[in-house]
Amino acid sequence: MKSHNTFDDLKSIISELREKCPWDRKQTFDSLRRLTIEEVYELSEEIINKKYSGIEEEAGDLLLHVMFYSQLGKEENKFDINSVIEKLILKLKRRHPHIYDKKQDLSAEEVELNWKKIKEIEKKTNKTLGNIPKSLPAITKAMKIQEKVKSIGFDWDKKSQVIEKINEEFNEVKKEVIKSNNDEKIKNEIGDLIFSVINLARFIGIDPEESLEKTNIKFINRFNEMEREIKKDGKNLKEMNLKEMDRYWEKSKEQYE
Repeated sequence: MKSHNTFDDLKSIISELREKCPWDRKQTFDSLRRLTIEEVYELSEEIINKKYSGIEEEAGDLLLHVMFYSQLGKEENKFDINSVIEKLILKLKRRHPHIYDKKQDLSAEEVELNWKKIKEIEKKTNKTLGNIPKSLPAITKAMKIQEKVKSIGFDWDKKSQVIEKINEEFNEVKKEVIKSNNDEKIKNEIGDLIFSVINLARFIGIDPEESLEKTNIKFINRFNEMEREIKKDGKNLKEMNLKEMDRYWEKSKEQYE
């Protein structure tokens, strides 16, 4: 069944909300920025959980933000949704010359490398790490750094080398924690260790952000199950020692592997 709601309807609603709703009327680029970041993370969570109805809803919320920014741009006579779409179409065609220009058969890896090369030219920088946004979350930024230096051949040959580097960095952390009271040195060494672990994930094709989030979710589920079992047995978690807690924790792990 064809929907009666169209893209033009959505544009009209956004315009009407800006005119009539007091909350929408007071929003600015700056006030929406944080909310947009939250929406991206909510979409990410639904993707990790493979909840397709959730992905659909959160994708809609993200589209709302794109539409809202476009409405703000239109009000300031800077840009509108049509110019946003036009620029996007031109960019997609420009960055896919193997489809729209040279008609080449490229692998996915070659397409990605080509995209990055074209992007560097567009951004007008001769620095490999010149266009990494400062506001990126640290894990995402580390991945971006590692992918960019890989593009010029600065990368490990074998995963065993990356694992060796992780062991080296872990030993550095242990050394500073045991022998030093210098928090700054410990912080730096822990950062080096995390960067190396992210590098391994990247090297073997694993998204470290997704891996960590899956662990977060697993820990929450296990802890909630542990609390539930403790309450069911009429005990108080805060009055238990670590050994008692650990017994329930091991049991909860059987429920959430």
